[in-house]
Amino acid sequence: MKNNSTDFDFWYAVHNTEILLPPKRHIETFGNTIINYHLVCELMDDTSKVRVREGRMQALRPQIITPSTYASTILEGFGEQAHRYLEWLRKHEDSVRVLRYGYTLKKETFNEEVVSDTVEAVLDRVLDDVGSRKDPFSTVIRGVDEPWDVCLVKLFWKVIESSAGSNIRELQERHMFEIKDGIPLGVREDIEKAFAAAQSDISLVKSLGKFLQDNGVFEQYQDRFFQLVKRG
Repeated sequence: MKNNSTDFDFWYAVHNTEILLPPKRHIETFGNTIINYHLVCELMDDTSKVRVREGRMQALRPQIITPSTYASTILEGFGEQAHRYLEWLRKHEDSVRVLRYGYTLKKETFNEEVVSDTVEAVLDRVLDDVGSRKDPFSTVIRGVDEPWDVCLVKLFWKVIESSAGSNIRELQERHMFEIKDGIPLGVREDIEKAFAAAQSDISLVKSLGKFLQDNGVFEQYQDRFFQLVKRG
């Protein structure tokens, strides 16, 4: 009986999440993205009160990964229901290629308050306030109070859907899908530029090392890197 109740809560949250104001910009292709969310929910036991949660979700830059490591996508700070929803999406939404790059999603909640008013009145105020900020990564969602983190997963998935075309096009333009010895051609080009810059300015060696580590290729370039360090 517990599982039936859990399934009801899970799908109730999914079907009662409405993105009223989506982000105006797509997820960054070559950098991290911070999405500032405003989640408005009626309290389950008192519909005359409304909870407003404000926080941010952080998505690291898309990473092209192999299918075998696709399952390593991580949700930090999310509950079991949110994880279950993401698993369901993985199995049923293969068309969204952007998740195959390996997103890490981190939830950080900054503010939460309960107000006595109708949910419609609260939403009107929140929409006016967020709209006046002109933040391209702000979003307003109407959802459920429990499990509310499922609402954020649905938000994130919808943002990915709307970003996928632009992300894929920009990755293709940078030759990121052309893999040689496990490294995208675009990354190899950036590595060569970074090495050339460090050879001209030895103070850039440290940033070169970090760049190699961030792209997971330090071991392949470590001999060349340490030769540069010794020269410095």
